[in-house]
Amino acid sequence: MRFFVLGDVSVDLLFFLERIPEPGEEIPSRRALMKPGGAGGTLAAQLASLGHRVYLAGRVGRDPFAELALSRVREVGVDLRHLQEDPEHTTSSVLILVVPGGERAMVSAEGASRYLDPGLFKPRYLDEVDAVVLSAYALVGGPSRSYAVEVLEAARKRELPIFADLGTGAVRAAGRELLKYLRGAAWLLMNQTELLALTGAASLSEGVARLRQEGFQNLAIKVGAMGSIVVTPGGEELLEPFPVEDIVDSTGAGDAYTAAFAHALLSGKGPLEAGRLANLAGALAATAFGAQGRLLKLEDLEVASR
Repeated sequence: MRFFVLGDVSVDLLFFLERIPEPGEEIPSRRALMKPGGAGGTLAAQLASLGHRVYLAGRVGRDPFAELALSRVREVGVDLRHLQEDPEHTTSSVLILVVPGGERAMVSAEGASRYLDPGLFKPRYLDEVDAVVLSAYALVGGPSRSYAVEVLEAARKRELPIFADLGTGAVRAAGRELLKYLRGAAWLLMNQTELLALTGAASLSEGVARLRQEGFQNLAIKVGAMGSIVVTPGGEELLEPFPVEDIVDSTGAGDAYTAAFAHALLSGKGPLEAGRLANLAGALAATAFGAQGRLLKLEDLEVASR
């Protein structure tokens, strides 16, 4: 299958700590790493690693970070003909503080990703793809929002399935405004925190009901250690997680979930089977350091299909 992926491409600066420091406090890091990241880059790398043809639309700076940010997508053969280079803004970066168990806190520097030039997008780019996978960070603001809106409009006209991965930062920055841009998306994918923040609901069931009222009938909601909930017009089902040992870093686990979910649906799987595969994918991604440290292979997902 062929995917058009739109989202940020960045460098992740990871610091592994015993705990998050208090304001004004300095604590030592057990380990520090620089890794390729960004939702767009990670989604593209995961889909390409699963054997798909992937076109990545993103923007990087003219700086040393760009080479690192693109290292994994190049390695797995992502098509970069729609990648833009920014002469003024630096490649986006994210500071990630990781504590034991893989949980994290993040500080982001938007950089070039917010300046994706909409004038360089042509609707005909989507004539060669089977689906669009979009990170909602592209809709937060700046020229990238205009680019994303044009991509979504072109995809709807072509009746292409749209998989929209929300992201905590995007939901906090844009809130319910995201929904007006994402109408017509085949699937919204999010975690429980994003669902509650997006809808203002007090519970998962209330949040799902509110999105249904807005016209979004297909949802995949990650609920941490409980697995994920897949919502369709026919009902809702909680899918148990896959037990995976040696969880070290949850960075990129949500992107792996989305990539596996889109892969499964376009490969002919039903939503529940796609959710099970996505649960496994997210867990496997968390067994390596960095968002793109553990790229998925088809044989990885065979475990969930047995």
